[in-house]
Amino acid sequence: MNRKITAIRRTIATARTTAKALGYRTLSGLVAHLVDTGHLVRTGDILDRLGASDLKDGQKSWYGRHVAKAYRAAHLGADAIRVWTQHRTTGRWIHVHVYAPADPALYTALHTYKATRHLVAADFARCA
Repeated sequence: MNRKITAIRRTIATARTTAKALGYRTLSGLVAHLVDTGHLVRTGDILDRLGASDLKDGQKSWYGRHVAKAYRAAHLGADAIRVWTQHRTTGRWIHVHVYAPADPALYTALHTYKATRHLVAADFARCA
């Protein structure tokens, strides 16, 4: 019993001394790897791919909320998978939802959020 307590204390002491980035990366585990390889995407990644990187942070955040709402509607109220990531401007560690690149919720939200509606119309015009 005493060995277990000592091992736990050593683990906690080691965890306190690791870098913050390593700690959050460990918490995210496989999900962070899937985001890095492109199997899962954040809402900001989709906006960057569509050329909307000039949107304000507040608008990107509202787009993410629209995506989450569309995802919940399509999946009986369930939330998407979350991952720890560093905010691109503040550097703080935040918890964000990630989605499959072809998830319909990403594109439904593009249409339902008025600040990103122009991206959908431009894509349809190019295809026609």
